[in-house]
Amino acid sequence: MKTKNIILGLGLILFFAGCGSGKKEANEVVVGDSVASKFISSSAAVENANDTTHKFVRTADLKFKVNSVIKSTYDIENITNQQGGFVTYTNLTSNIHNVSVIAISADSSLETTNYLVTNTITVRVPNTKLDTTLKEIARNIDFLDYRIIKADDVALSILSNNLAQKRAAKNEQRLSKAIDSKGKRLNKTTVAEEVLSSKQEQADNVKISNFSLKDQINFSTIQLSIYQRETIKREVISNDKNISAYEPEFISKFIESLKSGWEILANFILFLTKFWGLFLLVVVVYFLYNKYGNKLKK
Repeated sequence: MKTKNIILGLGLILFFAGCGSGKKEANEVVVGDSVASKFISSSAAVENANDTTHKFVRTADLKFKVNSVIKSTYDIENITNQQGGFVTYTNLTSNIHNVSVIAISADSSLETTNYLVTNTITVRVPNTKLDTTLKEIARNIDFLDYRIIKADDVALSILSNNLAQKRAAKNEQRLSKAIDSKGKRLNKTTVAEEVLSSKQEQADNVKISNFSLKDQINFSTIQLSIYQRETIKREVISNDKNISAYEPEFISKFIESLKSGWEILANFILFLTKFWGLFLLVVVVYFLYNKYGNKLKK
């Protein structure tokens, strides 16, 4: 009896353990329902607040198929706005692959158009929101063609620009003093001022370059290329060109003639039925005449 209880207890333990693992797998399936969001996410898209040494310019480039380009475009734009970003470019296009026209009657044709709807979108979002934005966009993915995420460290470029700015500032001060104190001849002063202007322009370019780098660091750029399954549009159009080439065959004409003849006969019969009273009167007169006409003559 004890042995049976032990076996029964082990069986119950294994059963509940199996149920527990089944629930875990079910939970994993639910959590893993957004497979695409995990697939397009990357550590390269995540900002590390503890890293103060490196300065990353993060970009993402994706191409994928969606169920509806128009709906996905609106969704992507809404996601971008919600994450504090903005759209810088969008190009929604319908590319016609084939157009065929088939005559379906003497004056009508069926036009079939095969076309593909695509959109190229460029959005910019705060660098801290890049990973979240990509995961939100992933809900539109039906098939992912490719995903490219880059994190370029531009800390040395910024440092180089800062040093160049300092050198340019020192050179500008020296040239200004030299022009004020020693540039007494007009030609020498003109040459010195041209050199000073060139130095100032270089300093401005370095400053603008630094501003551009900082802007790219603060706002990540996402390039999206989306498309949907090829769409077919059918439309009945008038055929007013070369109608004779689409005239019905002899059999069709013969059947149409029979129909027209029957309609004429039916209309004639209906016309005659309007005089049924007159016909009845003629028949009655004729019957009476045959019956009593000879007697009257005698």
